[in-house]
Amino acid sequence: LSRCVKIVLLGGYIKMTLSARNEFVGKVIEINEGAVNDVVKVQLPKGQVITSTITKEAVAELGLAVGCDAVAVIKATSVMISTNPQGLSARNKLNGKVVAINEGAVNSVVKVELEGGEVISSTITCEAVKELGLTIDKDVTAIVKATEVMVMA
Repeated sequence: LSRCVKIVLLGGYIKMTLSARNEFVGKVIEINEGAVNDVVKVQLPKGQVITSTITKEAVAELGLAVGCDAVAVIKATSVMISTNPQGLSARNKLNGKVVAINEGAVNSVVKVELEGGEVISSTITCEAVKELGLTIDKDVTAIVKATEVMVMA
């Protein structure tokens, strides 16, 4: 899959780049159907799974089915960082190590290399970086609610 979104325009397609910092290519391994929303699980190449809750209509429009290629898209501002992720309801708890901290005046971008080698970016406050004691190589968990994960196919 390319890093683009297909937009139907008069029967053709145009390519559009996304501003979301996190795009993970994988395969749909499970779809749990609900009355309004479905839960879609996308497995990354090294085995980690990203869970998304999207509408049944979106699942149908995207033609999602078990075994198809998909891209999980997550805005950096939707990624929380934890050093102790116990007892959370969020479906996506992705373990890794901090590989970069780019500090700004108010917010920082923290990059975490996941166990499979993928890198996820998180935008959090500089205050949170200090409170969590984040440093390069620190073990952390990137946390994302399933409702914050978009899917492209």
